[in-house]
Amino acid sequence: MDRTTAEKHRKAPLATPTTLSANATKDIAGALTALLADVFVLYLKTKNFHWHMSGPHFRDYHLMLDDQGEQIFAMTDDIAERARKIGGTTIRSIGHIARAQRLLDNNADFVTPADMLAELRDDNLTLVSLMKETHELCDEHGDIATASLIENWVDETERRAWFLFECTRDSH
Repeated sequence: MDRTTAEKHRKAPLATPTTLSANATKDIAGALTALLADVFVLYLKTKNFHWHMSGPHFRDYHLMLDDQGEQIFAMTDDIAERARKIGGTTIRSIGHIARAQRLLDNNADFVTPADMLAELRDDNLTLVSLMKETHELCDEHGDIATASLIENWVDETERRAWFLFECTRDSH
């Protein structure tokens, strides 16, 4: 393949068959890309706190955050593939994630276990709100398949927030 042909292939538009309109594909794929960036941020923060957990409940929190991290990471492929199935594109790099993310990173040298759990609880609840916004967009465009996936992710994310909430409650 000569250089000109290779360049044409690299710049070729996607022609993925879909029943969604071009505007729906653009809007929903864009929303899914932003959602994917936030899911990657939450995944990395969950693993960060998993790795840096300390204190008397270390083992329980360490294991819980490992489980939650696996669940969060499992969402990434489904989100990205859904964006592609409808004819869009998605995350291409760490830089792309940084430009699209809405959840905040935590680069602190030390975070108390209680603050870790509270921050993750709040981030999961924020992610639920962002998912619901994306669900509304899917409803507007009649994309029931993406909406259905989001409904399951909302349930999983609410469950993570609930566990994190229960771990931060004062037992007195």
